[in-house]
Amino acid sequence: MPNEEFMVKNVKCGGCVQNIQTQLGALPGVSAVEVTIESGKVVVSGPALDRATLAAKLQEIGYPAA
Repeated sequence: MPNEEFMVKNVKCGGCVQNIQTQLGALPGVSAVEVTIESGKVVVSGPALDRATLAAKLQEIGYPAA
């Protein structure tokens, strides 16, 4: 399954992880979202991903891609 990886800023706690997973997980074509607090790495998996849409959503919810 294809995936997209992002390094994001402002990931500081479990609440941040939950917010990112919920917001990105609601987008069409997204099957799974993994977030690592320590590194700020976000990996999005799904059959039909649009990198620009994912990046825009991260920016919108306060976690801009680095």
